[in-house]
Amino acid sequence: MKSKTNLSVVLATYNEEANLTRCLKAVKDWADEMVVVDGSSTDKTREIAKKLGARVYKTSNKPMFHINKQLALDKARGEWILQLDADEIVSRELRQEISKVLTSTINYQPLTINGFFIPRLNYFLGKTLRKGGQYPDYVLRLVKNGKARFPCKSVHEQIEIEGEADYLKNPLKHFTTPTVERYWTNANRYTSFRAEEMQKVGLKITLLSFIDYILIKPFWAFFLRFFRHKGFVDGWRGFVFALFSGLDYPISYFKLWELKKSPNSNNQQPNKFK
Repeated sequence: MKSKTNLSVVLATYNEEANLTRCLKAVKDWADEMVVVDGSSTDKTREIAKKLGARVYKTSNKPMFHINKQLALDKARGEWILQLDADEIVSRELRQEISKVLTSTINYQPLTINGFFIPRLNYFLGKTLRKGGQYPDYVLRLVKNGKARFPCKSVHEQIEIEGEADYLKNPLKHFTTPTVERYWTNANRYTSFRAEEMQKVGLKITLLSFIDYILIKPFWAFFLRFFRHKGFVDGWRGFVFALFSGLDYPISYFKLWELKKSPNSNNQQPNKFK
């Protein structure tokens, strides 16, 4: 059943031909429109989006990908917007819940509720992660048009809205890491952004920061995910995810080290331990 309230599904993409078809097919006959802002993909992403009926806008592939996500929000015409990534799939149950919520005039007040958090079910190397702090992975994705924006300051940020937000129950399926190669492709981008953020806040290369980022933070991240949040329940995948999560810190730190060694770096802190 299609919502009586106009619903736009929007995505920002870059080389997503492997994921985009199943993502758009899940909402094609349900949403009132699909909008794709593509960052000059070199594969068939735009062709697939157009074939499935999306309005497609080509732009540059910006280092801060959330800028293109904001462009996608700006292009939406619906009263409500569901923002997706290409590696996500809206289940039938979630579709039904969203339709019910957007057509309800009893349980929700449109003037105060301007967004909904959706639980996300993350797939890691072929299987869902139920522990390790990975479920429910709430993300603010269903928002009222004109009441939401991406701050575009951090790679891990969520949409910010005016007013209040509520929570949905049925999860969004997230196929973020089908292979180890895909994980490290994403991690390479995230750790580069983290290194840049570390440089902006003035983190110095010292013995103390070395110990913190090479030993303390990785161990603590692993401990939290694998033991405190019971990642061991997910078996070897839980162990690998916890291990990889901890490695993000030393990788980011060494990228910061490289940034400080760069001739174009504005940071004058000598690149040595003190």
